[in-house]
Amino acid sequence: MTNQVARGKSTMDYEKLVQTEDFKGLVKRKKNFATPFVIFFFAAYFILPLLTGYTKILETPAIGAMTWTWVYAFSMFVMVWVFTSIYMNKAKHFDVEVDKIIEKNVLK
Repeated sequence: MTNQVARGKSTMDYEKLVQTEDFKGLVKRKKNFATPFVIFFFAAYFILPLLTGYTKILETPAIGAMTWTWVYAFSMFVMVWVFTSIYMNKAKHFDVEVDKIIEKNVLK
């Protein structure tokens, strides 16, 4: 039986699995990995309307007639793409850990 088959079985005891130290460790590692990215994203996301609404910092021209507001806004798209790429690469490692946890705790 492969890990993919075991993962799809409805007879898997998920409540037992989530109580294992391996699973709790995986959840903690995922949370520790994602938290700084989430904090940075929300900070960058909410700073844009604050800067545009209450200051004139971003109103100066950056490139031709384009102001820094547009540069900042477009950089948000780049940031999301970069964060997504980083997470997708890290998720591959998390998937390997999940397979090991399932193999150790379910496929005994």
